Amino acid sequence: LGHVLGGTQDDKAYKSLTVYGEVLQKIQTDYVDDPNMHQVTAGALHGLLESLDPASGYLTPREYTEYKEKLASNVAGETGLTLSKRYGYIIVVSVLPDSPAEKAGIRSGDIFESIAGFTTREMSVGQAKNLLHGQPGTGVKVGVVRRGKTDPDDVDIVREKLASAKMTLQKTDPDILALRLPTLDAGRADEVRNRLQEAEKQGIHKVVIDVRDCGRGPASEAIAVARLFISSGTIATLRGQTVSSEVYSAEPSKVVWKGPVSVLIDGTTSGAAEVLASAIAANHRGDVVGERTFGLASEQKLIPLDDGAAIILTVANYYNPSGKSILDEGVVPTEVVRATAADDDSGDDSATAAEGQKEPAEPRPLSPEDPVYRKAIELLKTPAKKAA
Repeated sequence: LGHVLGGTQDDKAYKSLTVYGEVLQKIQTDYVDDPNMHQVTAGALHGLLESLDPASGYLTPREYTEYKEKLASNVAGETGLTLSKRYGYIIVVSVLPDSPAEKAGIRSGDIFESIAGFTTREMSVGQAKNLLHGQPGTGVKVGVVRRGKTDPDDVDIVREKLASAKMTLQKTDPDILALRLPTLDAGRADEVRNRLQEAEKQGIHKVVIDVRDCGRGPASEAIAVARLFISSGTIATLRGQTVSSEVYSAEPSKVVWKGPVSVLIDGTTSGAAEVLASAIAANHRGDVVGERTFGLASEQKLIPLDDGAAIILTVANYYNPSGKSILDEGVVPTEVVRATAADDDSGDDSATAAEGQKEPAEPRPLSPEDPVYRKAIELLKTPAKKAA
């Protein structure tokens, strides 16, 4: 503590550290038992980082060493989950199609009470990811709590080396093509460009982009996809205290689709997909249909500490063209459509999955029974809709 106090010129930091030092002293001298000060300090640091945002976190020296070992050995086993924190626990934001997590019956909205035998109550998202990664073919046990239930069900997930998720296409009307993007991994923008050019040659005039359950990929890929549709204006801005502000603008030469477009979103849409959806909505390029997104569009940095520990710190946020932080507010749809009870994650089907259902969950159908997709089609068919 003295080392840190001596190294800072920031008066605010100095005062905060003085208070922290006083609290530590009171704990050591007045607590009912002789406290484990190592545990106390680690717990304080976990709480400190978690108070900032769900993506920031603290890795103890042991956890950071394990993280580096997995990185060095090129461990490729994953579960296919996008995670965050809510209610103090790790929560599943989205599940990659055909992934080990989906095969094990894990669904968006599930709360992980434990991972590999460790409670997630004081666990950062970084720690959770570290525990879920491992050698392909090995298993990891998670304690899953679902809506309407209080006791966790133990679910085993067998890690796999994930193949690149495929974009799926569906033509439900003669002139409407739906593209479902399970991820925004590198190369997705080129794939979308090719599909749009083919669609135009086939006489298709309207497009639906489905980014529900999309939680992976760099924001740069989302910006590249947005530029295929938006001819002018701002797509997104990246800002942070120590990060130079960067404005991503539309580039007219990259536009390949001038026809109507609708984007489907919900609470499983996060990260890069939110950048894409917010760009379409804020530039009035098309309708964004569904429910508010989760809010995870930000950039993190891993910072090693002198004692062998490390922190994962959010250093920049993505802002929509209106200047609002996507991390704080998510993306609000231009047309709100709630999921029906049948599409909800609660109920008997969830319980059955938690009790050991091994077959992958059925993908969300792009059909008239899907209320979000149905509304998007209705809007695209409205005569008043015009291309940008």
